[in-house]
Amino acid sequence: MSKTRILPLGLDGILVRFADALSDEANCAALAFRGALEAADHPGIIETATSPTSVLVRFDPSNLRRGDAENVLRDLIEQQDWYGAALPSGRRLWRIPAAFGGENGPQLDEVAELTGLTADQAVDEVAASRLRVLALGFAPGQPYLGFLDQHWNIPRQTEVTPKVPRGAVVVAVRQVIPFANAAPTGWRQIGRTAFRCYARDAEPPISLRAGDEVQFVPVDEGALEELERSGPLGGAKAEPIE
Repeated sequence: MSKTRILPLGLDGILVRFADALSDEANCAALAFRGALEAADHPGIIETATSPTSVLVRFDPSNLRRGDAENVLRDLIEQQDWYGAALPSGRRLWRIPAAFGGENGPQLDEVAELTGLTADQAVDEVAASRLRVLALGFAPGQPYLGFLDQHWNIPRQTEVTPKVPRGAVVVAVRQVIPFANAAPTGWRQIGRTAFRCYARDAEPPISLRAGDEVQFVPVDEGALEELERSGPLGGAKAEPIE
């Protein structure tokens, strides 16, 4: 438990923090711990959510005192080494079509130069990577995906791009984000997908879950236009991870 901290958060919240800086080890620990806590189904715990390195736990103060809630979490933390724990069951692999370069990825050449690759090599490496949903955040359903290889540890831009479209596939610091909505960003856009991270009228409105994996499937611009008319999944398909 030496690296894990239990911190108060508001009137009914507790934060279980596995690290102060993002790492694969800390993210796996947060996902595994949350999965075990959900499976325990403690009557006083009413909600959990993960960030890349932490688990937010909300408890019902009328049913569970803060000290008792912290003891529940402390007991679970001490049950095993969460930094080496297996990821929870129920995860899925999503294959999401995306068009790269050109108008759909106006900064692909710049990113390729920063990573020491050609544009084609950069696309091939992204497409070959199975990226974990580290967490959802910033906008409804928007995933932070990681990790790409070390040479993808490129910084954010020094200036913000005023607006990228919904579905923009952007990269920085070994991570990839498909944007849920049109928004400004300091990350570089290398592609675009028709997959909607959040679709209000769909069931469920948010398809991805923390711990899922994503693999991008390159398509051309014509195919992307057709996929945009196909529905909120934009041609994405999911299968269970065994």
